Amino acid sequence: MARKRKGEGQTALVTGASTGIGVDLAECFARDGYDLILTARSEALLNEVAERLAATHKVKAATVALDLGRQGAGRKLADEIASRGLSVDVLVNNAGYGTAGALDGSDAAEQLGMVDLNVRALTELTQIYWPQMLEKKRGGVLNVASTAAFQPGPLMAVYYASKAFVLSFSEALWREALGTGVHVSCLCPGPTVSKFRERAGTGKTKLKNLGTPMSAESVARMGYRAFRKNQRVMVTGFRNRMLARLGPFLPRKALLNTVHNIQSPA
Repeated sequence: MARKRKGEGQTALVTGASTGIGVDLAECFARDGYDLILTARSEALLNEVAERLAATHKVKAATVALDLGRQGAGRKLADEIASRGLSVDVLVNNAGYGTAGALDGSDAAEQLGMVDLNVRALTELTQIYWPQMLEKKRGGVLNVASTAAFQPGPLMAVYYASKAFVLSFSEALWREALGTGVHVSCLCPGPTVSKFRERAGTGKTKLKNLGTPMSAESVARMGYRAFRKNQRVMVTGFRNRMLARLGPFLPRKALLNTVHNIQSPA
């Protein structure tokens, strides 16, 4: 008789699941037997990922293509999931983006869109599924933040602030859920090989000189293990962990100057 996998009988909803860390997180859950609901803007890429993961790991994989950055998209997604007779046990809030550059002269729609996707949609989906998790006493939330969450980010101010929200929100929920059987973990990657860097433009800043970016696969596996253990925060990579811990002990002005320099054009 085959050994039952940890996630069998449960479903994980993964946002931003068409590329990068989102795809690899979905694979981690599928490998452990979770059925999947994948969402992102690109229907073609989503279907490709879903078909591959379903075939490889013998799980069910549904897709919903939509832009979570639009107002009310979280509720629209949840309604679509419910209309298909599906339920969500684990919510993986991975969707998000950043844009490098000073606030002055930046595109207002792009900056506000960052808040809508990185903060509002994440909060909306969590609030929708949180009561069900607590009632069932299982499942949980895995939020993807960033090492940017640990300090202000001049020349990428809105992105850094949005990830600080994700970290704070996640840690608070972790405490609220303690002892309930519901897990909450916040994954905080540093530089990672993914399309995020291309869209954000961070590959053109001095940040690229801080070492070799980690693979999305290794970041995802660390995040998944942390979620399984109900580890409150996972910062990926020894150097990233040291920098995150060092930040609070630096004079604030020195910290701001350091980040400003790192985010400056190379």
